[in-house]
Amino acid sequence: MSLKLSKSLRASAVMSGLFACAISISACQQEPETEPSLEEDIATEQATPMSAEPAEPNDAVVAADATVNEVQEDTVANVNTGVTQMTYLCSPELKVEVTYKEDINEAVLSTDEGTVTVVKTNDGTNPGVYEVKTTLSGAAGFTQWRVAHEDRATGVMRTAGESESSVNTYECDATN
Repeated sequence: MSLKLSKSLRASAVMSGLFACAISISACQQEPETEPSLEEDIATEQATPMSAEPAEPNDAVVAADATVNEVQEDTVANVNTGVTQMTYLCSPELKVEVTYKEDINEAVLSTDEGTVTVVKTNDGTNPGVYEVKTTLSGAAGFTQWRVAHEDRATGVMRTAGESESSVNTYECDATN
C-alpha cells in the first residue's frame, strides 16, 4: 500500500468515527417536554363527587328564654378610644408618626431613625410634655416631645446623645 492511500484511509476512518460520535450524542439528548397548558389541565380535571351530608354536624344551641339584657351583654363591642394616631412633618426634615395612648399617658414616636415610647411628665394638655431617657435609636441620652394646642396641631421634639452637649430640636406641624 502506498503512503498516500494509507493517510486518506486514516483520515476517512477518523471522520467516520467523529460522525458516528456526533450521531450517538445527539440521539442520547432528551427533548424538553412541553408543559401542559391551562386549558389541558382544566380538561383533564376530574369531578370529585360530593356528599349531600354535612362534614360535621351543626348542633346550634339556642336558648329560647334568653332575655334582651342577656343578649345585649353578649354583643357589646369594646372600642379602644384612648388611642390617637397623628403624623407630623418637622423642620429640619423629619417625619414623625405619633400614637398617643391616653389611658396610660404615653406616646410612641416613630421616625426613620427609630421608635421610642415617651411618658407624659405633666398633668396639663397645653403643652403636653413627654420624655424618655433614650434617643430615637435606643442609645443613651434623652428624647422629649412637647405638643401644643387641644388638637395637638404643633409639636417640638428635642433629642440628644449621652453627653447631651448637642441637642437636636425639631419643630413639627400635624398633617392630619
